[in-house]
Amino acid sequence: MRIYKFEMEQWVARSTEEVFAFFSDPFNLDRITPPWLRFQTTEAPKQVYRNCLLVHQLRIHGVPVTWVSQIVEWDPPRRFIDVQVIGPYQLWHHVHEFVPEGGGTRIRDVVCYALPFGWLGRWAHFLFVRRDLEQIFAYRRQQIERYFAPAADSPATPPGEPRAPA
Repeated sequence: MRIYKFEMEQWVARSTEEVFAFFSDPFNLDRITPPWLRFQTTEAPKQVYRNCLLVHQLRIHGVPVTWVSQIVEWDPPRRFIDVQVIGPYQLWHHVHEFVPEGGGTRIRDVVCYALPFGWLGRWAHFLFVRRDLEQIFAYRRQQIERYFAPAADSPATPPGEPRAPA
């Protein structure tokens, strides 16, 4: 089994508790997933917790898919991990981390995944899977930036980066 790794980070000018609360609501995933996936959470608790199951319906290149994930680690407000129980991947292990930084929160995603079907899966990864993940997370980044637009009393840029001129 060939395991791939995808990582993304972004900083938002909001508290770790506020950011974690947003991600604790499984229906917010629908809000930050690209519309072309037709992603819909169909079964989930109102707030995520350890060992809960989440059921999603989506379309991958037009093909209907049921994705069931389980929260295997839950450490509010710092981190949680979901794994795929049923879905398109042979392995999906997604670490969500929320790190207080510079008066805001650094959101870190680390996804380790594998595709089924041996060499066909590796070929699919090369042709479109990696690119699809990059586009999905780029869309997610935009939606998170929009949702967590800096509050009036928060810094507008991540720590260590220059602010835009006033």
